[in-house]
Amino acid sequence: MSVTCSIPVLGFAAFSGTGKTTLLEALIPQLVASGVRVALIKHAHHDFDVDKPGKDSYRLRKAGASQMLISSRYRNALMTETPDEETTFNQLIQRINHNEADLILVEGFKTETFPKIELNRAANDKPFLFPSDANIVAIACDSKPDTHLPLLSLNDISSIHGFILKWMESHNAQTATCDSLSPTMLSVEAGREKILSAIDVPTFSQQASLDDICHRVLATPVVAPLNVPSSTNSAMDGYAIRSDDIERDTFTKVGEVFAGSQYAKPLEKGQCVRIMTGAPVPDGADTVIMREQAEEEANSVSFDTRKGKIRAGQNVRQAGEDIRVGSEVFTIGTRISAPVLGMLASLGIDKADVFPTVKVALFSTGDEVQAPGTPPKQSCIYDANRFSLKGLLTKLGCEIIDYGIIEDSEAALNTTLANAMDSADIILSSGGVSVGDADYIKTVLSNLGDINFWRVNMRPGRPLAFGKLGNTPFFGLPGNPVAVMVTFLQFVEPAIRKMQGEVNWQPQRLVAITQEKVRSRIGRTEYTRGIYSINSNGQLEVTSTGSQGSGILRSMNEANCLIEVAPDVESAEVGDRVTIIPLESRI
Repeated sequence: MSVTCSIPVLGFAAFSGTGKTTLLEALIPQLVASGVRVALIKHAHHDFDVDKPGKDSYRLRKAGASQMLISSRYRNALMTETPDEETTFNQLIQRINHNEADLILVEGFKTETFPKIELNRAANDKPFLFPSDANIVAIACDSKPDTHLPLLSLNDISSIHGFILKWMESHNAQTATCDSLSPTMLSVEAGREKILSAIDVPTFSQQASLDDICHRVLATPVVAPLNVPSSTNSAMDGYAIRSDDIERDTFTKVGEVFAGSQYAKPLEKGQCVRIMTGAPVPDGADTVIMREQAEEEANSVSFDTRKGKIRAGQNVRQAGEDIRVGSEVFTIGTRISAPVLGMLASLGIDKADVFPTVKVALFSTGDEVQAPGTPPKQSCIYDANRFSLKGLLTKLGCEIIDYGIIEDSEAALNTTLANAMDSADIILSSGGVSVGDADYIKTVLSNLGDINFWRVNMRPGRPLAFGKLGNTPFFGLPGNPVAVMVTFLQFVEPAIRKMQGEVNWQPQRLVAITQEKVRSRIGRTEYTRGIYSINSNGQLEVTSTGSQGSGILRSMNEANCLIEVAPDVESAEVGDRVTIIPLESRI
């Protein structure tokens, strides 16, 4: 039976007397110093007791309590009596809080199916386990067995520590996760690629008026039906003349041309017309002199060249100079912004073929989540995530189907998801569903479709669930307010834009000079909320918004960018150039 877990599980397999506990006692501090949160499961082959006779917990347990949960300021422990049947390894794995650990180490359970490092000490004269156990990923020993597996020195804790870090970060590691095809820690880029490869582009379109297409995406190219400008016209208020008359001293004004009107006759030599910005230039005229240079008396006009040299063709916009009739103005996949709307209108176009609006089913989970506007309950939190997500979805022009807060029950979740599959193009949740903490959540999701629970190597926002319920993409996002927004920006927004038909969208990325140290960890992509500005030298510089806890929503409100530290960078020092991702147009 294989192990089911949302974080990597690594065992240490050995015969008794090899020194597993001693090795772990030296190894764990090194892992913790590297930033790895370690959980440990130890199997004992004999009866054991965890508290001392005479202690209150011991007395109450012996009095008949089948479960004893004891808690203090610094730790808590649950003692469960199992007189009839030993708890299975899978059950023990599920009792670990996967949100509070990066790695589960196991001492014992060497017959279970999960990755292990074999320990072997030659002095014990015990056979190696790896020839008969395909789950061995490395051997730590003080001899040289004939094997293709990595060999580590049993007495070199640093080499074992280094191997474990590399094993955790390797995308090809055989991990004990709910998705056997996913790596121990999925990179941001790999996660985004897997998601986008599973998202289908729209295959049909609809025609809609300009009033209804803002934020939507063009499904067919837009070809200019006319020139822009439609005629050769003046770029400013002044006087139109012939360029072969530039050297003339005085001109006879023969008319005035306002925008929306025209001078019907060809302009003769020695003539000029007073003309306004945007008005069509008369036939024969090809140069406009600004009115500030003109001196007009009666109908005689002269120009003061001391105020500016006159050049042939100046201040005239040619017909089709901006857009030529028959040219492709916008391609398929263009998102319709305010300037795009304006240009369509300027071409006389009142309708366009667009891809359908994406309908998003949205809900939050958890009995601890309550709706804003209700009296505060003890141990409950207000549902901030759903409203943050609604704001992000509105920015993208999505149609939102809000299912509210779903209670923690199999029936409620099953009903909600079944309805959402029928009515929405994509399903989006925040809270417990994203981590798969409860067995019923996994059961409902597996019954309705194919969902993978990932751990993405990023902060904030490590846990992520993604897959399809029927043909409908499903995203389960983390529960922390900042994590849910950052995860949305990295994974959900690109998916929605592809579903909307937008082509080759990428977020804007700039380079700025950091004014403070930005911490990170090798192998992990770090997103720090930041504020960027332009200094007196015209350079972009950036600082953080302060405390970066994933529950501090205020930091997201104050930020105008995310500072991205790549996985191969340990930290960015003051004065270093860092990548920033502006947020103004996205949140």
